[in-house]
Order: sequence, then structure tokens, then C-alpha cells
Amino acid sequence: MSAVTPPPELSLTPVSAGTHLGHDGPVLAPDDAVLDAPAWSALTGAHAAFALGNDLVKHYPDDVSPFTGVRSWQDPDVWDALVDVFGPGAEISISHADPQLPDGWEETRRGSGLQLVETPRLVAEPSEEAVELGADDVDEMLAIVSRNQPGPFLPRTRELGRYVGIRREGRLVAMAGERLRPDGWTEISAVSTDESHRRQGLASRLVLDVVHGIRARGDRAMLHASETNAGAVAAYEKLGFEIRRRVTFLGVRAPR
Repeated sequence: MSAVTPPPELSLTPVSAGTHLGHDGPVLAPDDAVLDAPAWSALTGAHAAFALGNDLVKHYPDDVSPFTGVRSWQDPDVWDALVDVFGPGAEISISHADPQLPDGWEETRRGSGLQLVETPRLVAEPSEEAVELGADDVDEMLAIVSRNQPGPFLPRTRELGRYVGIRREGRLVAMAGERLRPDGWTEISAVSTDESHRRQGLASRLVLDVVHGIRARGDRAMLHASETNAGAVAAYEKLGFEIRRRVTFLGVRAPR
């Protein structure tokens, strides 16, 4: 996203389940409890065709997404289920949870992000300049993600939803699309703009185009941003998103 002067302080006040606050007060929205475990909801719903795993743990194929869904971290069998699915000694990505690791498990990395959800202030509209991206564009999509580092994007990630981009002189210079699809929601992801084309509103146009498509399907839009990227968070808030919660991202290694 284009650099935007961040607000003095980011509000982390959660939005109450089932509502979003607009200028005229609360309006009805899908149940947002699924956003506390979006990968599980997606892998047992809209993305069930991608799901690998068992009754307690599901994940995407390695070339699609690194996200893992867990039915409940309170289930005492979940740790054995993770080993059954990924194997002894495997490194596993965990998000939207910060469980206490059993003996023998090792934390390998930790990050913090923010989950944002759309509000009635967000006015979505298609962009005349946006083009839909498909299989023939994968190399360029991987390249722009590599240059901009918006988050995980793999050779088959584009299969999770609709991706759009903007080209200048034939070159892909901006991109955004859909990733996780928890029940009633769709995550906007891979928002990228090359440095030479920033401050032109390209990312904002693409985000609003993607939201327009999400709403046409009957879903609401959500996304994640790094907690340290205050400029991006402020830009999303300006478009009409609001912070719902802080999210922990972990890497853990199973016992050997």
C-alpha cells in the first residue's frame, strides 16, 4: 500500500461478535467467531477440496498455502494429531493461536499481526484498469510478491480465489487477491505495488476491486497486516477497514 502517515495510536479494541460499527451505529454482519480460526473454517468449508489432514488438523498442499487449521487447541489429542499429519521433527506454521507447547516441542519463530475487517464506511468499486490474473501470469505474480514481500504466496496460491493486477507497459506493477475463505468472509491478500509505482493509489484501487467481487458473492472482506507496518494499517483504515484483533503467528517444531 502507499505510505500513509500513521495515526498517533492504533486502536486494538475488538469488534463485538456479529456487528460492525458504522457512522450510524451497529449493523448486522456474519458471525465473526470464525475469524478466530480462519484456516480451519476455510478448510472445512469453501476450501475443503484443498484440505489434507485428519479430523483435528487440516492444512493446504505445500505449494498452495502454509496455513494450518486446528479444530480446537483445547483437545488433548491435537498435538499427536499434528505429528500424525506432518511427521516427527516437522516445522509447522501456527496462526491465530498461542498455545502452550508440550514437552519436546520447540518454538522456531514468532510474529505479530493485526486482523482487520470491513465496515460500512468501505465503498467498494471495480477498477477499469484491473485485469484478472490466471495460470499464465503465475511467474509474474511470484516475481512481484518476491519484490514486495506482502506475505506467503506460492505457485498455486492463486487457485484459492480471484486475483487482479494492474499492468504498465505490459509489466505487472500491482496486484491483490483472495486467500482464506472462512465462512461468510474472504481474506484479501498479496497486496503488492512496485516501488516505482507507489503513491498512485494502485493498491487501493485493487483492494476495492477485490472487495467488490467478494461482496458480489455474498461475503465480507477481511485481511491481515504486520503489526509493525503502521503505514499499511492506516491506509486500510482510511479505506474503511477496522482492527478486530491482534494475531500471533508461530513456527513450531514437532519432537523427533
